[in-house]
Amino acid sequence: MPVLGVVFDRKRGFCSCGIVKTMHHATIDLRSDTVTRPDAAMRAAMADAEVGDDVLDHDPTMAALEERVASMLGYDAALWVPSGTMSNVIALMIHLRRGDAFLAPEHAHVLGSELGTAAWLAQGMPQVLPHDAGPGRPTAATVRAAAGGPGPYFTLNTQLLCLENTHNFAGGAVFDAQEWNELLGAARESGLLVHLDGARVWNAAAALGVEPGVLTRGADTVSVCLSKGLGAPVGSVLVSDAARITEARRIRKMLGGGVRQGGVLAAAGLLALDNVDSLAQDHSNARLLADGLRERGWDVAEPQTNIVLATVPDPAASVAELAASGIAAVTVAGKVRFVTHRDVSEADVREALARLSPVRA
Repeated sequence: MPVLGVVFDRKRGFCSCGIVKTMHHATIDLRSDTVTRPDAAMRAAMADAEVGDDVLDHDPTMAALEERVASMLGYDAALWVPSGTMSNVIALMIHLRRGDAFLAPEHAHVLGSELGTAAWLAQGMPQVLPHDAGPGRPTAATVRAAAGGPGPYFTLNTQLLCLENTHNFAGGAVFDAQEWNELLGAARESGLLVHLDGARVWNAAAALGVEPGVLTRGADTVSVCLSKGLGAPVGSVLVSDAARITEARRIRKMLGGGVRQGGVLAAAGLLALDNVDSLAQDHSNARLLADGLRERGWDVAEPQTNIVLATVPDPAASVAELAASGIAAVTVAGKVRFVTHRDVSEADVREALARLSPVRA
């Protein structure tokens, strides 16, 4: 009998759900931590949420979520937005003038995964930084050199440093508080503003055993996500000072991101914040997966958080073979990526490894 499976679409380059005839059990979905679904408690909270018109009156549950996130990260104010892409582009629109350059590490989400909004909407010129301090992060010296100094009127003006913690396409790589402060210092010395794409900063904090605010304080703006490892169905939050968040709220409305009874979504976000402690299990499952892949001959780096990258000769072919075995993964930056999350148990990881025996890396 047909069961739910995964079909690899070579043209689009990812796996999509479909009905296929297979002898395998249900698909184990390791494509991303965005595939999590709200549990019964979260659905109940959404149903019972106190709501108002957020555009007109500031929905009370939305206001509570924004205040909580701002406090957790050490900022004065916050703004809920539908997606991390919108959160990042709002920050860039606040910081950049038309034609300003901004710096970001190679394969940063703002460079290649946000459909050019940094250039299209924020009108910024991206400058790519190498990962010379380790996966996902530049050295302070590289930031200073790339920032340069004042020049003639016809030279490019570098205005902003964008960092990403954890760095998705570098395998969920983390930088600690010392590195964060060194990079902040280099940016300030060079006259740069700083935006942190902290979509998975919760994972970085869990991996390092610190409060999230330790890894965010000092930036001009920070974006964090609620719909990845924390399990909310939708939503990110931009934090900053009150003046910038007032401007951000106006830009969100321009972009079509104003919400009415947003408390239904904010209630899920509030419950998601209670899931930070559970991220350690996702990290443990990622290490279990990485160890098992290596035992089966895969070339896999040791994960710092919940993302496992495998180096293979033909990533697309490997993803197709995985799909045929009922394991959903994707290709990123020329590698195969697996992401553990709250909807994948340790038993699921062990089952995935058991199915891998016939799969050629």
